[in-house]
Amino acid sequence: MALLSESEQRQVAEAINRVERETDAELVTVLAPRADDYAYIPLLWAGILALVVPGAINYFPGWLDAPLLLLVQWVTFIALSLVFRIPSVTTRLIPRSVRYWRASNLARRQFLEQNLHHTAEGTGMLIFVSEAERYVEILVDRGISRRVSDDTWHDIVETFTRHVGQGQTAQGFLECIAACGEHLKQQIPATHERNELPNHLVILS
Repeated sequence: MALLSESEQRQVAEAINRVERETDAELVTVLAPRADDYAYIPLLWAGILALVVPGAINYFPGWLDAPLLLLVQWVTFIALSLVFRIPSVTTRLIPRSVRYWRASNLARRQFLEQNLHHTAEGTGMLIFVSEAERYVEILVDRGISRRVSDDTWHDIVETFTRHVGQGQTAQGFLECIAACGEHLKQQIPATHERNELPNHLVILS
């Protein structure tokens, strides 16, 4: 199932087109369902809790003999491994610092993979979102960072992050693109027509 409908994706592309008509900046938008599959997290937590079970049960001597205790331990491990693999549960088991670190790494990889560092005048801008982590980041190349302070994007990112948390990712993209466009057309106005990078929303699988 697509993270955004085809209609919403078209709206994002149209918003980028409108902004790029008034600025030399090249905007690329990337949406990821999650920054990592965190495959090790369910096993790690299930293993820890399965190891704790024997100790907890031993506070009640005579309840279970050793073979049955081992069986309980294995059942606990398997059951929790399955429960913890549910995406919404997995995300809650991961410290925010780890989730943001993984999302930030993916954003930087996408900046390179989408060739935002190869624009003619260094005016690439990435608007990156990872939904599961509720993470939003704006990355810009040297041509923009020289003329627009990084602090400029802070409030825009905060607003977009709230939209993602409320399940309004499409609306967040549209407002973010428009807000970025206001700053870009003032600081990096259009000097000639060009379109070096794709304007459609890139959705990672």
